[in-house]
Amino acid sequence: MKKFYIKSMGCKANQFEGQIVAEKLAESNFVQVSSEKDADIYILNSCSVTHKSDNEAMYLLRHAHNLGLKTVLTGCIAQIEKEKLLKEAFIDYVYGNEDKFKIAELLNANETYAVKDLMNETEFCKVTLEDTSKTRISLKIQDGCDNRCSYCVIPYGRGKSRSADSEFIINEINRYSLIGYKEVILTGIHIGLYEGGILNLLREIETKTNIPRYRLGSLNPHEITKELLDFLQTSSKFCPHFHLSLQSACNETLKRMNRHYTVEYYLEQIDDINSRFKNPFLGSDIIAGFVGETEKEFETTVENLKKSGLSQIHTFPYSIRKGTIAEKMEGHLPDKVKEERAGIIKTISADKFKSFLVSNLNTEQEVLIEKHKDDKTGMFKGITRNYINLLCNSGEFNTLKKVTLKEIRGNKIYAE
Repeated sequence: MKKFYIKSMGCKANQFEGQIVAEKLAESNFVQVSSEKDADIYILNSCSVTHKSDNEAMYLLRHAHNLGLKTVLTGCIAQIEKEKLLKEAFIDYVYGNEDKFKIAELLNANETYAVKDLMNETEFCKVTLEDTSKTRISLKIQDGCDNRCSYCVIPYGRGKSRSADSEFIINEINRYSLIGYKEVILTGIHIGLYEGGILNLLREIETKTNIPRYRLGSLNPHEITKELLDFLQTSSKFCPHFHLSLQSACNETLKRMNRHYTVEYYLEQIDDINSRFKNPFLGSDIIAGFVGETEKEFETTVENLKKSGLSQIHTFPYSIRKGTIAEKMEGHLPDKVKEERAGIIKTISADKFKSFLVSNLNTEQEVLIEKHKDDKTGMFKGITRNYINLLCNSGEFNTLKKVTLKEIRGNKIYAE
């Protein structure tokens, strides 16, 4: 029996797919190990959202090769770069984003290359996860992206938007519920493009499933409509946790990014969300130092982010991606400037997150106990509906209970 070690990089969809790859290998008598040193095969389920992730992937594969392991590259880098990766001496196998689901068959046949053309693919690839060890589970409902943001290469790694049918999604959620899961996270590459409309799907989840809680993946601002918020406001299952794909807080920068909304629009939207829900979590993505971003534009972004009602901001320096519109634009900034700007935004994010936690003190929250009692601390770990990870003195694994948030110590929050 061959032993394998797998690492998944990047988004929740990729993490979900990596779990499925591991399960399918185990079904075919491969043995998963927790350390590279114990493995025969190293599998990297890669992400190509930034140049940094590409570099990290190559470093990890070289390291595994130097340990004497057979190396398998799958995920977005494999899908985008294709056959030329086989020229690298430290890469033995290259499998595309959907080919990875038949990885056991490919390895047993010693097929070194399999990359399906996803740009012409129209059918959603239905894959299921059987894992019963956790309390929350992701469910991929959509794949691909039809947008062409000037900085992004992911559509070439994932193909055009394709959606799972609602019957499959409802059946999967109910199966998860029967297994014992208390929460499902609806994920994908761009779930706002869900065919038939995300609102119609949520209506079915509300009435046709028994899952106590569901959480949404990232949405673009214009995809969060008044009608959607009206529905979510009355939902008994929805967790008030929003992740807004904003990318910039300056209109001039948004135009160069080919993002089709304004800062004024989403600032009002954030205020609307905060007025509708009690202490909702509002996360966001911001790219620092995009091509042509002037000092004035960055100052505008900083000003708008400070006054926004966001809870936390995930930021990273702009990274040149080959084959994108932005690659050929004039005005690329030095790495030092991009890193400095990302650092400023991270400070804003830290302040906002601290304020968010403080606003939740002495409030009663429903928490899902995610981890058993820790032998060292005697505490149980859990997560609230509004995405606060906390510690509490009592609980039972995989149960829902009411707690009151009492104290913040460092980056940790305690409840009783």
